[in-house]
Formats: sequence, C-alpha cells, structure tokens
Amino acid sequence: MASGGGYGDASQKIDYVFKVVLIGDSAVGKSQMLARFARNEFSLDSKATIGVEFQTRTLVIQHKSVKAQIWDTAGQERYRAVTSAYYRGAVGALLVYDITKRQTFDHIPRWLEELRSHADKNIVIMLIGNKTDLEDQRAVPTEDAKEFAQKEGLFFLETSALEARNIEDAFLTVLTEIFNIVNKKNLAAGDDQSNGNPASLTGKKILVPGPAQIIPEKKACCRS
Repeated sequence: MASGGGYGDASQKIDYVFKVVLIGDSAVGKSQMLARFARNEFSLDSKATIGVEFQTRTLVIQHKSVKAQIWDTAGQERYRAVTSAYYRGAVGALLVYDITKRQTFDHIPRWLEELRSHADKNIVIMLIGNKTDLEDQRAVPTEDAKEFAQKEGLFFLETSALEARNIEDAFLTVLTEIFNIVNKKNLAAGDDQSNGNPASLTGKKILVPGPAQIIPEKKACCRS
C-alpha cells in the first residue's frame, strides 16, 4: 500500500530512489501530469519543455520511504538525441498520448520502441491516455488503447491532469510495481545468503541505494 507522504521532506530518511520517465509527443500533458503529481498544481499557461527536467516527491510504500524521481522529457524531434540518454537508469515509464489527438496515439509504438532500446528490458511501463476532461473531443477509443497495452504487456489508465483524475493512481501503480520487484530481488538475495551462496540481484539493477544518490528537489537540466 502506498501513501502520499508529502511533497519532499528534506529531513526524511530515504530507503529507495526510483527514476521514472514521462515520454510521448509534445503537448500531450506530460509536464502538467508531473506538476499535478509532484506539487498538486496545474497551469493553464504551460509552455513546452526544453530538453529534460525532473522533480521529486517522497512517498511511503509498505512502510518504506521512496523518493520518486520523475523525469519530464521534451517531445519535440529536435530534442530526441538529448532525451534518449535519460532513459538509461529508468526503472519506470509513463507513455503518454492525448485522447483528442489520434496522431499522438499513433506515435506510441515508436516511443515504446525507443524506450525499450535504451532502457532495461524489465522496465515497468504504463500507457496513459491523458485529457479525459475533453471527452467530447475524443479521437482515440479507450478500447484501442486497452488492446495495444494488452498486446505489449503495459499497464493502462486514462487521466486528466486538469481534473486530477487518476494521476495519483498512475504514478503509484508504477512505483508500487517497481517496489515489489525490488522486494522480490532482496528476498531472493537473502535466501541465497542463508544457503551459503553469494547474494545476487539478477536482471535489472533497479535499486538505487543510499543518501548519496539523492538529487535535490526541483532540479532542472538541459534548459536554454
């Protein structure tokens, strides 16, 4: 079970740091989703992200303090070479399209291919259909997205950053799944040690340990 735990208490002991990336075409609402999750804010005057920036929020999942480090990547083509480097080290991803713009959904397979070519093969991915507050302008049927998510093995939710609908659930689902993977690997390592075998976390190096890995709140990079 996860709880919000506040919006960044600097004095709080951190057990885990998870890097999650937001990807998708420009203007699908990625920055608004991040602002809603990290600060519970929404701006009608949002501007396009330049390069890459991130924000953090600390949550409690199963009595452990988890710092979610959410990276907001620019969707414009001219930044693709910059943003691809930021997939590395990500343990979760939200793949976002705009339910009112069919083209943004049609581009999802390309984004997914790029993500899988740069990130760990076991990364936790959720497909997000954003802007459900514009239901009367819907151009992407929910069933189309569900079918794609099922075929690709992705989680799926429709959200509205404007109305704060399912934003919390989307991030918490991804973060809790990552947390569960970490716990399973820690348990497996413990079993190996108790049997006289060296501890090994096979597969994805999903755990980012120690305070030295914590990056300050609301830091931004690659901005002009």
